[in-house]
Amino acid sequence: MSWGDVGLAAGAFVLMEPITAVLHRTLFHGPGWLLHRSHHQPTGTAFEANDLFPVGFAAVTILAMALGTFADGLVALVPVGVGVTAYGAAYAAVHDLYIHRRVDVLPRHVRGLEHLRQAHGLHHRFDGAPYGMLAPVVPARIRARARAADETAAAATLRQVEMRARVEKTS
Repeated sequence: MSWGDVGLAAGAFVLMEPITAVLHRTLFHGPGWLLHRSHHQPTGTAFEANDLFPVGFAAVTILAMALGTFADGLVALVPVGVGVTAYGAAYAAVHDLYIHRRVDVLPRHVRGLEHLRQAHGLHHRFDGAPYGMLAPVVPARIRARARAADETAAAATLRQVEMRARVEKTS
């Protein structure tokens, strides 16, 4: 592998984040919702209909790499496929193994990954942005919405605690 190939692989890896975010927003939360909803409304089964997405993307990547291997002039598809595959592996490790714990093999808390868990939690909580995974962009309106919801929940909890204390004091 040449330095040019390494650059192509690295470039493909980096470009996959915005591509994934756009696909997640437009395909998964659009016409692909029929499959993707299984991820937002888990059934507790080992596999989700949503798992067909990475299987399909992997098949396309494998075909592209095969073309790059056997077709003159398309050799660049091999390092691009390596970068896409590396991104897919990182995505699966962070999303499926770390955040959703589909297989319990990674530590429960890794300081450098907690912000990804929190961002993805907002995605599930509000069924919207952020759509990215490894470099999620959380819009200010979503942060404000989460802060307001958390403050409301905290105030309700405090009222419950105060009410219990009054009941216990007068009992």
